[in-house]
Amino acid sequence: MERKLASIQRVESITAIAGADKIVKARVMGWDVVVKKDELAADAACVFFEIDAVLPDGAAWAEFMRPRGFRLRTVRLRGVLSQGLALPTSILPEGAPTELGADVTSLLGVTKYEPILPDTREIAGPFPTRVPKTDEIRLQSALGVLDEIRGQDFVITTKLDGTSLTFFRESERELVVCSRNWALREGDGSREWRIARALDLGTKLPVGVALQGELCGPGIQKNPLGLAALQFFAFSGYHTIEGRYLIHDELFALCAELGVTTVPVEHRVEGEAARTFEHTLERYLELARGRYPGTTSHKEGIVVRPLRETRSDTLSGRLSFKVISNEFLLAEKD
Repeated sequence: MERKLASIQRVESITAIAGADKIVKARVMGWDVVVKKDELAADAACVFFEIDAVLPDGAAWAEFMRPRGFRLRTVRLRGVLSQGLALPTSILPEGAPTELGADVTSLLGVTKYEPILPDTREIAGPFPTRVPKTDEIRLQSALGVLDEIRGQDFVITTKLDGTSLTFFRESERELVVCSRNWALREGDGSREWRIARALDLGTKLPVGVALQGELCGPGIQKNPLGLAALQFFAFSGYHTIEGRYLIHDELFALCAELGVTTVPVEHRVEGEAARTFEHTLERYLELARGRYPGTTSHKEGIVVRPLRETRSDTLSGRLSFKVISNEFLLAEKD
């Protein structure tokens, strides 16, 4: 499911904020958002912008975000956590779609915040079309997944704060190394290619398999894991020839064979424990809290997937979602 940075949604509820006369708390999907008092009402339609959306410079309705560089991020206002932005549908141009769920990201000129843009000299070409990209949906934007995972055996892994990295063995002679959005040029200066060579993935990775994960360590996101050297942590595998994701145990077995480190498993929930597990937003937000072991850094959050690959009607694709720690979001400085 492609993330909708700006979409038409319904205001589920409006709640007063103690001591505040001009603002109230609105609930939109799974998000709590601080809005102007009397600007929106419960059950009314709104334009909802997710965190990490960058509003357009030049739009009158977005001008109030200029001091923040037009980027939406998690903030605390009058003691209330606000994640995103909800505005009246009157900001939409004439003829814009108004049906619930409509994506108006492009229509409004909204883009996604990207903390690091690669040097164009490092780019070899586009990301391979046969390999899915690694962006997970946030639980608050797709609460329907809770019903879909309910009763299934599942696993919770740590979401590591690094940079996305994909290795794809396209043929016997060709290994493709990618950032989140681009295939990267091979060279001695490329840290991504150095990892690929150190792991001998050009020889060991099965042809047609893409191995995806997080590159962490010195020089990346201020190294919150406190690593002494760069390290790759695999979290997903995709078989392009068979057109399927590797199931959890299959992925971890492959990584053990390759000598590749996997992301930490926090909880593996099976059998009766899985049948009775309480899948709620509040519980997952609590599980997302914590710090990386041996550090004072807030962990980014968790990723939740069934042990067997499952299709999600909510996401129109793979059943898999992330839950970002609110403490992590509030601690972000960049």
